[in-house]
Amino acid sequence: MNPIHIQSVTRAGLAQSAADALEAIDNAQALSMCSLVGFDGFVDSIIHVVDKRHSMAHDDYERIHTIPQYAARCGAAANRSANIELVVVDTRFGGNGPLLSNALGSLGSPVTYVGAVSTEDDWNKVDPIYQPFVDLCDQVIPLCPPGRTDALEFDDGKIMLGKPESVQRVTWKRIKEVVGLKKLIEIIDGVSLISVVNWTLVGGVPGIWEGLCDDVFPHLSKDRDRRVFIDLSDPAKRTDADIVIAMQLIQRLQKFMPVTLGLNLAESGRIAGVIGVEVYDDEHNRTLASMVPEAASIIREKLGLECVVIHQHTGAGGADRSGESHWFAGPYTRKPRISTGAGDHFGGGFSFAQMAGLPLGESLAAACGVAGAYVRDAASPSRTRLIEFLRDLPVPEIN
Repeated sequence: MNPIHIQSVTRAGLAQSAADALEAIDNAQALSMCSLVGFDGFVDSIIHVVDKRHSMAHDDYERIHTIPQYAARCGAAANRSANIELVVVDTRFGGNGPLLSNALGSLGSPVTYVGAVSTEDDWNKVDPIYQPFVDLCDQVIPLCPPGRTDALEFDDGKIMLGKPESVQRVTWKRIKEVVGLKKLIEIIDGVSLISVVNWTLVGGVPGIWEGLCDDVFPHLSKDRDRRVFIDLSDPAKRTDADIVIAMQLIQRLQKFMPVTLGLNLAESGRIAGVIGVEVYDDEHNRTLASMVPEAASIIREKLGLECVVIHQHTGAGGADRSGESHWFAGPYTRKPRISTGAGDHFGGGFSFAQMAGLPLGESLAAACGVAGAYVRDAASPSRTRLIEFLRDLPVPEIN
């Protein structure tokens, strides 16, 4: 394995350097950083779980603030019963692909989105709930109606209760029927990024990866740099055998163009176990800042990918083919306005930075900045907002 070099540049230094690089991007460069993203789609109900009610007025309650408190409430119902009230505080478009695309579009990357975003009664029309997303994209091609998610939000994370039956209609055959293979090759020939996300919930993703390798990538022109970004989206419920096949297909994608695999902390441990490497050793009380970049390097080396990046709520680490590794302490806040979609915004920010040619450390800083601004604003940041956020990066709050 190549030696890893965990850089010692300061957090503030990386943030300022990333802000400088992002500020130097002119409109022409941004418009050349085109993306194709797909293929899921969900409608998310953002939900608070009620702890105590003061009255029956809609918002006159105290919420359960942490996942352990919620787990304790559920656990206490064993062999009994429980009535747990859920308050829907917002309903918005979701799905890994649309949220990642929203981040890219807000930063200035022209996005073509293909996915499960249509109305129930007319699959050729985009569901109106996606209109803010549509306004940011160059083109949105609906394949079928979206799935549904109940997102229980807590101060220390979220529990996503997904209903993905509808997105199982997303297949390589369906994509070719709606878009057309010739048109799809034309679209991908003009992009710098191809992102296929939510392998966990969309059963058609392996077939899509195979279709891209068989029917599209061999026919692309050679005069443009392209890269692939993959987000598995919490494979906890998928079998080891499924994960092995997924990793083999991702390795096949790497043969055509550089692949970045984005993982969260739990996902990285699961993937490492399946591919037979050890990444997290708690015996010596090591910090995430030292363990995560090393884990990314080990996983990347084992799979032979261009880059592996691992994020969690307090920061992110990554490693790339050059042997460079970094950790960036993110602007963690104990009171996010929203947490659903934070990981997708990290992926969008990281992908945008990669397309812009930022080095690994600055790409991590930009990605953490996008996610940090998003959870505070409950909106995808523009490039101007991101630059301002990085220049005055909040100090991480105590977890």
